[in-house]
Amino acid sequence: MQTWSSPPVPRIAGEPRPLRLYDTSTGEVRPTSPGPTAGIYVCGITPYDATHLGHAATYLAFDLVNRVWRDNGHDVHYVQNVTDVDDPLLERAERDQDDWVVLAMRETALFREDMEALRVIAPRQYVGAVEAIPEIVEAIGKLLADGSAYRVDDPEHPDVYFDHTATGRFGYESNYDQETMLRLFGERGGDPDRPGKRHPLDALLWRTARPGEPSWPSELGEGRPGWHIECSAIALNRLGTPFDVQGGGSDLVFPHHEFSAAHAEALTGERPFARHYVHAGMIGLDGEKMSKSRGNLVFVSKLRAERVDSNAVRLALLAGHYREDRPWTDDLLVRAQERLALWRDAVARSTGPAAEDTVARLRDHLGDDLDTPRALAAVDAWARDATTSGGSDPTGPVLLRAAVDALLGVEL
Repeated sequence: MQTWSSPPVPRIAGEPRPLRLYDTSTGEVRPTSPGPTAGIYVCGITPYDATHLGHAATYLAFDLVNRVWRDNGHDVHYVQNVTDVDDPLLERAERDQDDWVVLAMRETALFREDMEALRVIAPRQYVGAVEAIPEIVEAIGKLLADGSAYRVDDPEHPDVYFDHTATGRFGYESNYDQETMLRLFGERGGDPDRPGKRHPLDALLWRTARPGEPSWPSELGEGRPGWHIECSAIALNRLGTPFDVQGGGSDLVFPHHEFSAAHAEALTGERPFARHYVHAGMIGLDGEKMSKSRGNLVFVSKLRAERVDSNAVRLALLAGHYREDRPWTDDLLVRAQERLALWRDAVARSTGPAAEDTVARLRDHLGDDLDTPRALAAVDAWARDATTSGGSDPTGPVLLRAAVDALLGVEL
């Protein structure tokens, strides 16, 4: 699948800082420890609507991971999927009397435009679930062969399900109790009440063909894949295991990330699937999580159409810590626009304060679990000094501009 064009990332002088990130599975901020190549898999969109600010905040968080690793000299192997066949997409297409393939292509194209506008470094591999069906089928066949998966006893629709006890350690990533798992499974695409399953928590791997639904021929029978197995197969076949970070929004902790890890670990016998499971908080509007089901969305494309500077949108989303649930307000955007104007005024000067210490603080804060509020405050302090007291260092504005671009992804 076609990705988007990445912005150039400047190299900056000074000493990089290693990256520490909060790991959901351990509940601790721990060092990441990539080798020469850092592997990251971030779950992509189900393309049935435009990119909203909740999506944008998630992809900006992992863009910072990418940038800090690059600053440390790592080659970053970034993989992202697109769930371009799934129930929500098919339901939206039916509701709007649209062709599901056209809808998916249109919204994926818009997503790419939004990511490019927000200066998100593109993944090295951008993979649709549909194009990955042969490898998904192969993975499901292996799970069936070793007893980790089974068919329900339903002559009409013998769907394939994953036995959630197959690895003996299901639940380690989310650390939820079974009551919470069952509740979230039902709320987030699971089917706990499906007759014929061995356990309500067992997750769908292959849905056999139904009238009016897309399906593909395979040795599993005509059908289409379940949600979680696509990420297991796509990540395993491109990054191997364990890779460094599996990322996404906090609403993916369970069931999606728990199951994608369990599927992969059952396939390989190797644990863990990822060394860090990292999750971004939700963006809210009017006191509620921004989501398609609630209809309370602020779209990146709408802001772009209103000629809002995408760098200001980026700064507004970086003003809060990536792990926090936080609101979107008009005031937040206004403050970001004011901050952007201040920074641009400061770096446009021929001389300014020396910037080496500020860049060191910027690196320190981002290395400490992507502490963007403190990182932005460090740049604010330099910019206020530059615009009030001035400075005589001709390299200060140049270095600061390059650091903000390279590490925060903001173009001044």
